[in-house]
Amino acid sequence: MRHFAPVRRTHTETDSPCGPLTLVAADGVLSALYMTEQRHKPDPSTFGERVDPDVEPFAEVVSQLKEYFAGQRTDFDLPLNLIGTPFQQRVWTALQGIPYGETVSYGQLAEELGQPTASRAVGLANGKNPVSIIVPCHRVVGAKGDLTGYGGGLDRKRYLLDFERADSLFPPVG
Repeated sequence: MRHFAPVRRTHTETDSPCGPLTLVAADGVLSALYMTEQRHKPDPSTFGERVDPDVEPFAEVVSQLKEYFAGQRTDFDLPLNLIGTPFQQRVWTALQGIPYGETVSYGQLAEELGQPTASRAVGLANGKNPVSIIVPCHRVVGAKGDLTGYGGGLDRKRYLLDFERADSLFPPVG
């Protein structure tokens, strides 16, 4: 019989233009970023001990989020511990390849994954993305470019897309 060491979870909160964000780490690696009133947000009792945001890995996550919202970062360079099914993990990996300021449809993402009839499954996996913003599920839209569901709410999705589009028109100087 194999025994597994329990996963040590910690969490912190940080402010953002999208409201407070809850960051969760599993064994010292970021595993979740939740917005307030986010769909599929687990019970906060599962987040583990609350720690200061200047404790790793959170200090680097907070730093990169601040750079992102200041228009100084277009992608994130953070180790992630994404816990999900193999299909969900494939979708979440594909999400990280969507360029800043651009969008793709659920169908396009399904085709990219080699499963052109799986747009609904892609949508479900997208909705279960545990690390919003950093794994940019907000960059996936409906077939006609319409905003469809977003775990953090459509207002936040619209904000993030508008922010990235406006920022991509005026890239940082230097």
